[in-house]
Amino acid sequence: MAEITVRLANGEDDIEAARALCREWLDWHWENYPSEWPRGDDHPMNPVGFETILTKLPDLHKRPLGGILIAWVDGKPTGCVMYGEARPGIAEFNRMFVSAGGRGHRLGRKLLDHMLKQMTADGYSRVFFSSASFLTHARAMYEDAGFVPMPHPESFPEEWRDKVYFMERALA
Repeated sequence: MAEITVRLANGEDDIEAARALCREWLDWHWENYPSEWPRGDDHPMNPVGFETILTKLPDLHKRPLGGILIAWVDGKPTGCVMYGEARPGIAEFNRMFVSAGGRGHRLGRKLLDHMLKQMTADGYSRVFFSSASFLTHARAMYEDAGFVPMPHPESFPEEWRDKVYFMERALA
């Protein structure tokens, strides 16, 4: 039986583990990305821009209003998710990923449940996220966790509206 731990990142080694998982996520994304979808320098998953985001992870998800959670299987980092304040009382999460070596342990759901408890402890009353519609394997997990569809923000680019969905749920 595998030893599974989910906890908030604590220190530079954990931040580097989260960055490595995010890089693996980026590689996975592009390997599975639909060929007919938009590409280009302004793409949210553009490797250059994504690397810039990775350098800012500690500030983007700084405690006490944010967090980086890492799942460990037998002492190896195998999954992550990150959140921060979108508006007072409302959190947004992103970069949910479970590596190939961590699949089959329900780590996605464990990360999600741990994060929702932490968000509640941090004082949030609602949470939302966005995801690409081609990532169908995750949507059922989100629905099972109580997330419901929400409208796209008004400023959301038209070319992405059929490719990205938003979901939300109350906390507590």
